[in-house]
Amino acid sequence: MKLFMSKDPLKWGELDLPLLGIGSDWSGKPLLPPLAFSLAADAENLWFVATRQAEACVHPDAFLGSFTPELWKYDTAELFIADDKTGRYLEFNLAPNGAWWAAEFSSPRVASVTQPDFKSNVTSHSGDESGQWLAALSIPLAFLRDTVDFGTGTKANATFILGSPEQTFHSAAKLPGAEPDFHQPSAFPILSTYPIP
Repeated sequence: MKLFMSKDPLKWGELDLPLLGIGSDWSGKPLLPPLAFSLAADAENLWFVATRQAEACVHPDAFLGSFTPELWKYDTAELFIADDKTGRYLEFNLAPNGAWWAAEFSSPRVASVTQPDFKSNVTSHSGDESGQWLAALSIPLAFLRDTVDFGTGTKANATFILGSPEQTFHSAAKLPGAEPDFHQPSAFPILSTYPIP
């Protein structure tokens, strides 16, 4: 999984990041138009940007900045960040309109008893382009270091759910299994850093 590194502070509205595409679903069926995302970091924050040049189906209770459970029932981008040493991982959900949700898991699909203070640390953003969606999360690196020992050896994956109620499932990393299952932290790729060109 590529993590693009910026020497300069990154700012919403001025982002110029390389995008990585996802052009098929879990079973390999082509997706048109494709999804795109970027994972980037400056000295302070990790940025997760998701976009698609298509209309989106958004959770009816979701709005920009709202912490909204069950975003996965509608179009959503997801970022998973795992600590391979402990097995703990974080899941961030991002709706096309900038609503978001997050949780820490102690093992696959087992939520940690005590949750980190996501609401005080995570900021969401959204564009207002007609006919497409563009949204982002910015997460302090210090917060990620404290929760999942973010750094060298960190594993991550970006995933998407589209098309409610007939959902399709899309993963940047090829995960094992015939049925969609994003909660496989042991199969996530290790982050590799690249300078932003």
